This record gives sequence, structure tokens and C-alpha cells, in this order.
Amino acid sequence: MLTNDIRKSILHMMHYSKSSHIGACFSIVEILYVLYFKILNIDPATPFMTERDKFILSKGHASAALYATLAERGFFSKELLNKYYINSGVLPGHLDKSSIPGIEVSTGSLGHGLPIGLGMAIANRLNSNKGNIFVLLGDGECNEGSVWEAIMLAAHLKLNNLTAIVDYNGLQGFGETKDVLNQENLLERWRIFGWESFFVDGHNIDDLTTILKLQVQKPKVVIAKTIKGKGISFMENKLEWHYKSPNDLQFQLALKELEG
Repeated sequence: MLTNDIRKSILHMMHYSKSSHIGACFSIVEILYVLYFKILNIDPATPFMTERDKFILSKGHASAALYATLAERGFFSKELLNKYYINSGVLPGHLDKSSIPGIEVSTGSLGHGLPIGLGMAIANRLNSNKGNIFVLLGDGECNEGSVWEAIMLAAHLKLNNLTAIVDYNGLQGFGETKDVLNQENLLERWRIFGWESFFVDGHNIDDLTTILKLQVQKPKVVIAKTIKGKGISFMENKLEWHYKSPNDLQFQLALKELEG
């Protein structure tokens, strides 16, 4: 299945470049797969068509997952994945919109993606552009005040062309999200702030597809419950894989699981 191919590409990229954030990448694979193969109105042959849907990966440290998905979708050759996060490479560790087709926004500094998506949604409405805006952010990122300013304004303006997806994997840079800043009532918070709010298994492709296709009259948020490091038994729900890259033995063990 393509989700497995995407994970294998991420694994190869992280092992070769000796880079971090493989756990954050693996938690969003199904979300990206559903967006790029079932939801977004896009065309790799004309990546800048005016009325395209736009996707922003606000948690830009998970760039490898987006690169691998874009390569599978045909935006660029898979050979470029070997140029991830290395000297003289072309795919930076945090997203740079000038690097390859398909990247709408340079991201990495958390809390920026949703405000930018808000501006895009407003612009589309003013220009009678039918394109929709989708933003994927982390649950730890929801600690940022800029996120909640955007949430309030989007609800006030009833921007039904804006969808936020929260990668709710329960872990962030320095521990469990609930211990850093408790967000166990995250769904209810977004709902109170005026968004159409849904909770879903973030690895269930059918449920993700159904909810993301729903037409609503105000901005929509999907709280996607995910597993950090999903797909590799010794990485799942382990904070250390926010930082570690797989060594040779771990690479072989992980590849065996994905191919099994």
C-alpha cells in the first residue's frame, strides 16, 4: 500500500541523512495520503493552477513525510528524496517553498501555518476563488497563542473554505503534551471557539476521508488521534524518536517490519 511506501521512503531518508523527527513523520502518513490522493484538488503537472486547493504543513519539522508523499503523487522524481537534509541537497529539513513544486509555504517556526492559511482562505473568498485551504498542525503546536488568534478570527468570518487537522499524538519536544500543557479537552475548545469539530482515528483512511469530505458552513477542525512513530513497533509512542535517527541495525529492523 502507498502508506507503507511513504513510510519506507521516510525511513531511507532519515537513515541516510542521520536526521531527526521520524516519529513526527510517521504519525501523519495516513493524513497526508488521504489529502493528496483523495481530497485535494491539485494537479502535479500544473502545481500553481489558480483554483487549486492548498495544503500547509505547519509542523514543518515533519517535512520528510510531505516530500515522500509529493514524490508518490508525482510532483517530482523520487530520486530527489536522496537529496534530503544533506550537504548540497535540495530538500531542507524544514520546508522551503522555493525548493520543489508542491510546497505552498515555508514552515518550521511553530504557530505560523494556521494564521497563513487563514489569510489564504480570506483571499480566496475575496477573489471568488473556489480553492480550499488545509492546514496540518501538531497538538503541541496548539500551545501557541497565534494559533488561537487565527481560530477566533476564522470562526468570526465563518470561513468554511478552511480546514485544520491536528496531529494529536500526545507527545511534543519535551514530554507528553498533557504534562507540558494539558489539552485533553482540545476538541471541545475548538468547538467553543466556533469551529465544526470532529475527532477521528488518524490512521483510519476511510474515516479520515469521510470527515474531510464533509461540507460545512463554518471552519472545520479534525482532531486526528495518532501514534508517534506509527508503523515501527520500537518507535511507537517513544519520545526519543522526536530526536533520534535510526542506526544501521534499527534501519534494518524497521525496514523488515514495513516489508513484513
